[in-house]
Parts: sequence; C-alpha cells; structure tokens
Amino acid sequence: MNMEIEITQKHDNLSRHPMYERLISLEAIRVFMKYHVFAVWDFMSLLKALQREVTCVNIPWMESDHDSESVRLINEIVIGEESDLDMEGNAISHFSLYKKAMEEVGADTSLITNFTKTFDFESLPIEIREMLVFHLDLAKNGKTHEVASSFFYGREKLIPEMFESIVKVIKKSKLECPNLIYYLERHIELDGEEHGPKAAKFLQTLTKTDIEQHEVLDVARKSLMFRWNLWDFIQKEIQLL
Repeated sequence: MNMEIEITQKHDNLSRHPMYERLISLEAIRVFMKYHVFAVWDFMSLLKALQREVTCVNIPWMESDHDSESVRLINEIVIGEESDLDMEGNAISHFSLYKKAMEEVGADTSLITNFTKTFDFESLPIEIREMLVFHLDLAKNGKTHEVASSFFYGREKLIPEMFESIVKVIKKSKLECPNLIYYLERHIELDGEEHGPKAAKFLQTLTKTDIEQHEVLDVARKSLMFRWNLWDFIQKEIQLL
C-alpha cells in the first residue's frame, strides 16, 4: 500500500477509535488521563528537539539557517506549550494544565509523577514504554525532518479531529471536567487553525529529496501506530472498570 494512503487511513481510523465511545463516566476519564498524560509529556521532547535544531539556543547566539517563518512557528509553539494561560488567566505549561485537570477529576497522577522523577521505563505498561522510547530516541537522534514528521503527522495534524471526538463524548455525557475540556478545546483551536497548517508548510520546506520523503512517511506511520496502540491499551483498561 502507498504510504501516503496508509497514513491517511490511520488518521481516519484514529479519529473514530472505539475508545472514545467509552469516555462516558468520570471513572473512564480518570483511566484515560492516567495514561494519556504520557503523550502530553513526550510531545515536549519532540518540540524541544525542533527548537534546538531550528532556532538558536546556544551561546554565543547565531542566526538560524532556517527561514524566519519556521523559527517563529517553533518559538510560538514553545511559548504556548510552556507558558500558556489557564482558565483563570495564569501562566502555565500545558503539561501542568493537564495534571491540574487530572487532579480536578481525581485521576491517578502517581505514575507520571514517579516516572518524571526516576525515568524508570520498566515501571510503565509496555504500550507506553514503547511509545516513549521511540519518541525520545527520535528527539535525541532523529533527523530534523523525521522529528518534524512525528510532530506534524502524529500530533499537530491528528489532534484536532481526535480531541473533537473526545470533547463531543464528554459534553454529551455532561461530565464535570472544565479544565480538561479547556485543555482539549485549546489544542483544537491552536493546532487546527494555526499550528497545524504552519507545521505542514514547515515540514515541506525540510523535505527536499525522495529519500527524505520516504523517511518522513515512515516516521509518520510509526508515530500513528504507537498512538493506536496507546488507545487500544486505554480502551482495555477502561473495560476492566
């Protein structure tokens, strides 16, 4: 199968994953957030890898080799992810905002808290461990266009439809989790209207050869596979309630 067609199908399938239909109780939301927070966390390493490669974070400062529009895009996303505003107008990272939403609904934060202190990968379910290992290795060792591929196909392009599906179920079920809804809708707005289209253009500027295009699509396929595996795992955990 053509990889571009395969990636489109994977996107479509993820937007309709049966896991969403199970988010109809606070107990299910708690399970979802307990494990989804790891995808929120590992996104930051992909972003910081792009910041390292596209902007200048060294001293002495040097002009970036990338165009100013790409530099601005990455810096804008970093500002939003590390210091956006919460519902009260206070500066907060999206990771902290997500943990705040977890506390709001009573989700278990011990797994992510312990992991970010110890980085004990063996303490994690294999579906989460494999996802983290792949993305962290990509952030550390991947080519810029490969990191940008996972960033775009696995996050910026995927998130609006995926989160819209989750928000619809939560609102239909009339669950009380305003901070979670705020987090999800904030990403739908930013990624769908601003960051997603710009990230697509940015990825195009990085992909100049057939080999690079193949590498981009291969990373995209793998990133989407790990997201599907995570959703399958969460669905099974919810079924155990």
